Amino acid sequence: MKFDTPAGKNPIDQLKVVGKPTDRIDGKFKTTGTAPYAYERHDVVGNQAYGHILGSAIAKGRIRSMDMREAEAAPGVLAVVTSANAGKLSKGNFNTANLLGGPEIEHYHQAIALVVAETFEEARAAAALIRVDYVRATDGRFDLAAVKDTAVKPSGGGFGGPPDSSYGDFDGGFAGSAVKIDQTYTTPDHSHAMMEPHATIAAWDGDKLTLWTSNQMIAWSKGDVAKTLGIPKDKVRLDSPYIGGGFGGKLFVRADAIMAALGAKAAGRPVKIALPRPFIANNTTHRPATIQRIRIGAGKDGKIIAIGHQSWSGDLPGGGLETAAAQTKILYAGANRMTQQRLAVLDLPEGNAMRAPGEAPGLMALEIAMDEMAEKLGLDPIEFRVINDTQVDPEKPERSFSQRRLVQCMRTGAEKFGWDKRVAKPASVRDGRWMIGMGMAAGYRGNILTKSAARVRLDAKGIVTVETDMTDIGTGTYTILAQTAAEMMGIELHQVKVVLGDSDLPAAAGSGGQWGANNSTSGVYAACVKLREAVAQKLGFNSGDVQFADGKVKSGNRSAKLGDAAKGGEIVAEDAIEYGDLDKKYQQATFAGHFVEVGVDSYTGETRIRRMLAVCAAGRIINPKSARSQVIGAMTMGAGAALMEELAVDKRFGFFVNHDLAGYEVPVHADIPHQEVIFLDEVDPISSPMKAKGVGELGICGVGAAVANAIYNATGVRVRDYPITLDKHLAGLPQVA
Repeated sequence: MKFDTPAGKNPIDQLKVVGKPTDRIDGKFKTTGTAPYAYERHDVVGNQAYGHILGSAIAKGRIRSMDMREAEAAPGVLAVVTSANAGKLSKGNFNTANLLGGPEIEHYHQAIALVVAETFEEARAAAALIRVDYVRATDGRFDLAAVKDTAVKPSGGGFGGPPDSSYGDFDGGFAGSAVKIDQTYTTPDHSHAMMEPHATIAAWDGDKLTLWTSNQMIAWSKGDVAKTLGIPKDKVRLDSPYIGGGFGGKLFVRADAIMAALGAKAAGRPVKIALPRPFIANNTTHRPATIQRIRIGAGKDGKIIAIGHQSWSGDLPGGGLETAAAQTKILYAGANRMTQQRLAVLDLPEGNAMRAPGEAPGLMALEIAMDEMAEKLGLDPIEFRVINDTQVDPEKPERSFSQRRLVQCMRTGAEKFGWDKRVAKPASVRDGRWMIGMGMAAGYRGNILTKSAARVRLDAKGIVTVETDMTDIGTGTYTILAQTAAEMMGIELHQVKVVLGDSDLPAAAGSGGQWGANNSTSGVYAACVKLREAVAQKLGFNSGDVQFADGKVKSGNRSAKLGDAAKGGEIVAEDAIEYGDLDKKYQQATFAGHFVEVGVDSYTGETRIRRMLAVCAAGRIINPKSARSQVIGAMTMGAGAALMEELAVDKRFGFFVNHDLAGYEVPVHADIPHQEVIFLDEVDPISSPMKAKGVGELGICGVGAAVANAIYNATGVRVRDYPITLDKHLAGLPQVA
């Protein structure tokens, strides 16, 4: 189905099921422990053996020799796999690192061997018996700041577009500005730290491979597995119905999947692997650190004359940018503009997508810079942003936004949060020993349109089954797809069954980039349009005014039960949503206003968040209940990024030291006392037939800066290096009277 015009009657607009706050269909399974996650799927195939991966103990160098005799002779061991006996492996389309290393080593904890045994304990014990003789390289690059000047302009910029952009005369505009700032900000490496580790059960049936795995993007990953192993795509099946969190860390095939496949081949029986927690930081992907320089020049009236954003990040050879300057191309007006993004080679574990890649760390810097500029101009931070709002793409003025309600997000947030009670002068408000401050920031995340398919089946009982390889990573996908089908077919939610995550099903958008909800529901919409046509034809309703409601099909004075159409056999319809050029004619995006109040202890420098508010404009909200859950989760991640999250790099040996949940701190309930989310009543008919956009990543975009700006308002100390731990502002705090 082609969607290239917002015109026409749309059954979704009835809003009998869509748009209603709805409990998640999968909730009862997850809360009772009956949702089958990858490692727990004991019933999918019998005789499962256990695999344990040995990771490299060095970050760069080569293996001189591996002595596996003790490991191979250990109790219960069935096979030992290394690069020497694994056969030829290729890199997939989305992998920077080889998923099985040796003899060359590319990063710390790169998989170099797999032991398969009867029990997990036997596999782990035997892996410890492998004797590896390394030649450590002496020229490892582990410090972004140290290699910043070697960074180069890459050939492509990923989803953020080209690495550089320019419009007008930035240098001239900045030099001639009456008021200006020029500051540098840093963000550290971050771990996805999802609850469920990467895990896979692999089984071969002749030359066909099945992986029961934890993966966000089934179609992508099916192709990557086939390419890596050198087998035809039609010989690979992935099944991933439940995923215990991903945040981008499971967008791509990782070592658990490939090593399980190799182990199952070597042992001649199914093999299951779960990566240990340290491997999630050092073996899988992470959000790369950034160094960002931002320059803003404005007139005394507050209008931006010049805005420039440069960003440096690093990755393994062949890797990609953290596109931290991408949102600066679009978010604010300004006649003279420049963005530059540079990539350095680092020998750290692979950097790649993490929730709101680009925008999350980019806005952590940009929105502090906007706060600093507003103060320098003597303007309220919201008013400064309102003055520089734009309804067109600043670099392509001929292209307007399909919807852009950033100003309303900020105005609504200001009213609800009590922004008028904020004291502009920093370090002015006290509550006993606590210094109190308020901060805000704008949020932006683009709306990406991508093809998504689904199949729907109708049986004689009036039950509709939705089938697609779309995944649910805890976002509520099962529920919103069921809501879509129920609305389209005029039935209750309990009359819809949803089957997800199997690569044998039609390929959906997948869960990533905030595109999952809008595109996958639109794919179900397209399939249901076909099913409605087939049902009407089967029942002999040929007029154009057929209605589907209350489990019935009606046309004029005639009426029939929906299930009657399938009395002669199940009716099946399949289709995909495909978009025209609307996303090229219009700039499509989601917007938010984030507000935070903090208290900073005047004696210790400890920061406590007191309350948070997000006001979001993200098109139609298909399920306000699960959408709110997504936003408060993202707000919590943003608070963690602001105050505590940092993968600490050992710059001598090239690994992340705090590679577990004891050392890598994330927020807990006591850190986040009160959160509120407001969704503006908005639909975007140019986005999709659902008129939605997605909200799962918007919720993190700008939060870190809102926390940072609140801390500054509380203390008068400006910290530009995340995370804002107490040691970074303690010395500058006002003296206690």
